[in-house]
Amino acid sequence: MTPSAIRPEQMAKPPSGRKTADDETKMQQGEVTAGSDDTTPSTLRTHIVKVLRSQILSGRYRPGERLNESQIAREFNVSRIPVREALSQLQEQGLVMNHERRGMFVMQLSPEEVQQINSLRLVLENEAMLLARANMTPEIMAELTDLVDQMEAWQGPLIDAAALDRKFHKVIWAATGNPYLQRMLDSLTTSLFAHKALEHVSQEIRRWRLNHHRALLDALVNEAADPQMALLTHFRMAYNEPERFSSLAIGSKPRD
Repeated sequence: MTPSAIRPEQMAKPPSGRKTADDETKMQQGEVTAGSDDTTPSTLRTHIVKVLRSQILSGRYRPGERLNESQIAREFNVSRIPVREALSQLQEQGLVMNHERRGMFVMQLSPEEVQQINSLRLVLENEAMLLARANMTPEIMAELTDLVDQMEAWQGPLIDAAALDRKFHKVIWAATGNPYLQRMLDSLTTSLFAHKALEHVSQEIRRWRLNHHRALLDALVNEAADPQMALLTHFRMAYNEPERFSSLAIGSKPRD
């Protein structure tokens, strides 16, 4: 019988329950599809990202701590490939930073870096607030109001509070109608929001910060309000001297 005459049912099949070479390759690449259980992550890489993210946010890995790729691979009993991909994904989320020739580390910003980012935010988000105000619709207003209501009623994990905070600002950025401004703010603040999410503060302090978003929303829709001053007041709720590297600080600097 020639190869072309072999029927599909006559072809050799791997025994049930055994991994083929293709399966092993998928395991190494983090592409193994999970079973039918809805609670199981869809891929190995997704599972590693989920666990590492939880460990970082819970404080098992502290800000500035090195994430040893080989050690993590041993803990998950996998090759280094899906771990490397998971760490890259966490880097995109702002939770991990890559130091050349040193490896991956949990995100850590210096006080000065935080001030530099916030000083630029004051400029860009002021523009975003003005554009969002001009483009405001009942649907956008309803979404922002709902987010403020959720923040004021928040009782859950700190990471959920950080996610609500970021989503509120992202809705405003999206309302600008300028995708370049939106992407610039998103890129600029990814590490900042991650840095803040890793900050271990009491729920009372976190709730106090969340509750100020209604004042920011009021400033957004009030034509007479100065959005930049509203943003500055808002940032000062969570950061020390957020305007230090902006033009707002020039007049307050002592002269020689």
